[in-house]
Amino acid sequence: MPHNWIILCDFDDTISIGDVTDRLLERFGQAGWDELETAWKLGEIGSLACLAGQVALLEASPAELDAAIAEIAIDPAFPAFVAAAAAAQISLTVVSDGLDYAIYAILARYGLDHLPVVANHLVPATERGWHLKFPHAKPLCRTGSGACKCAAGERLASLDGPRKILLIGDGSSDFCLADRADFVFAKHSLTAYCREHGIAHRVIPDFEHALAALPSLLKQPVPSPSTPVSF
Repeated sequence: MPHNWIILCDFDDTISIGDVTDRLLERFGQAGWDELETAWKLGEIGSLACLAGQVALLEASPAELDAAIAEIAIDPAFPAFVAAAAAAQISLTVVSDGLDYAIYAILARYGLDHLPVVANHLVPATERGWHLKFPHAKPLCRTGSGACKCAAGERLASLDGPRKILLIGDGSSDFCLADRADFVFAKHSLTAYCREHGIAHRVIPDFEHALAALPSLLKQPVPSPSTPVSF
């Protein structure tokens, strides 16, 4: 019988070591991609507009892109975490405002391509150009994300009856879902966000720590909003 928790996990700099989109842009991005990044960080544009513009500035053949993606590793403890979730009959979905093409390729290299993925859809536009589609965008998404994690969380938590959400993430694309999750394993700026907004969370620097914390979390009732908890 499925567990009453589900796990929604960010990809870039959470599962992956480093931000995949940033690494591809640093290598293949044409002039102007960093200006879009600055505009997004200043709140002048949402991440959907930022990503759409940046991906349009990628210039690489599929073979070049594949070779660059093949250099990107994941947290070494993530496969064991996936196995532990499966053993506990907890569904785990990757929810990312990144590039599905890269996510699928990286997960497949580690034998994890069975995991469902919610992300933006990268498709070829020309022999060396790329285009980004947004099948999971929502017009009223609070963060302006290409892939609305709140909408994904609402849909997935309602499957087979209501489920509690454990969010694992690291940054601003996770903020909205963190407000609605029952508990958060947080890295980087998501940690500060949870502290500032009284969201029940635990600081997880990597999946070795997440793996160690998971059994205790599942045995306890949903914590009330607080600073980091100990269990």
